[in-house]
Amino acid sequence: MTITSERGGFAGVLREWRGRRGVSQLDLALRAGTTQRHVSFIESGRSIPGRAMVVRLAESLEMPLRERNTLLLAAGYAPAYPETRFDDPELEPVRTALESVLRGHHPYPAVIVDRRGDLVSANDAFRALTGGVASRLLTPPVNVPRLLLDPQGMAPRIVNLDVWAWHVIDHLRREAARNPDDRLEALVTELTRLVPDRPRQPGPDHLGFAVPLRLRLGDGELRFLTTLTHFGTAVDVTVAELRMEAFLPADAATASALAGLGRTSPSTGLRPGEPASTESGAAGLHRKP
Repeated sequence: MTITSERGGFAGVLREWRGRRGVSQLDLALRAGTTQRHVSFIESGRSIPGRAMVVRLAESLEMPLRERNTLLLAAGYAPAYPETRFDDPELEPVRTALESVLRGHHPYPAVIVDRRGDLVSANDAFRALTGGVASRLLTPPVNVPRLLLDPQGMAPRIVNLDVWAWHVIDHLRREAARNPDDRLEALVTELTRLVPDRPRQPGPDHLGFAVPLRLRLGDGELRFLTTLTHFGTAVDVTVAELRMEAFLPADAATASALAGLGRTSPSTGLRPGEPASTESGAAGLHRKP
C-alpha cells in the first residue's frame, strides 16, 4: 500500500486506519493520551501533530511497524523503526534464538515465515513432510500457504482439505483486511481458485475456528493442531513481521509417529528452494478406513 509522504496526506491516512480498526475519535484520544478535539483537528488538517504524537497514535491503532514508518513519512518525519535484512550480522542473536526454538520443537514440524507467509526457516520435521511436492513450490521465495494448498504441493495429502484450506485462507484474508498488502491479497485470490469450494454445511467433526490438520502419510494419517507465535515487543520491522507456525500432535498416535520420523529425518532443516524428502508408512499412524 502506497501512502503519500506529504503532510497533507497524513490526515486521510490516519482516518483510514482509525476506520479500519473501528475506533472512534474519542477512543483514539483516550488511548493516545490526548483529547477528542485534538484528534478531530488532526484529522481535519487543522492541527499538525508532533512526532511523538504520531508515534502514540500509530501505537494506539496497533499499526504494524512498517505502516508506522509510513505514517511518520506521511506526517513529514523520518521513520522510527529500522528494517534490517534477516541475514544482517546485527540479527545474528535473533537468528540463533529462532533456530534454537525450531530445533526445540523437533520432532514436531515448525516453520518461520514472514508477513506474507514466505519461508524464512524450517526444522527437520517439517522437511520430512514435504517430499514429493513440485520443485517450483520449493523455488525461492517458498510460500508456505501455497506449498500446503497447491494441488502439486501437499494438498493431495490433506484429508480434510475442503475445510482446512478455508481455515488457512480465512486467516490470510483477515490479515490482509487488518494490515493491507497487495501481495497478500493476491495470494488469497490465487489460493481461493486452487482449493475445493467451501462446504455449505459443516461436517459432524466441525469445531468452529479450531480446525485440525489431517495429513495422510503412507498408509496412515497424522493429526495436527497449529499455533502461531510472533514477536510482541520487536522494534525492527523485519523481526516484527516474523511468525512461527508450529504443528503440534493432536493425539498420542501422531506424537508417536512423529517421533519415529524424527529418528530418520535428515540433519538439516528445510531452506527456501531446497528440496526435501519424506519417509512414509511410519509406525503408529492412524490407519485409513
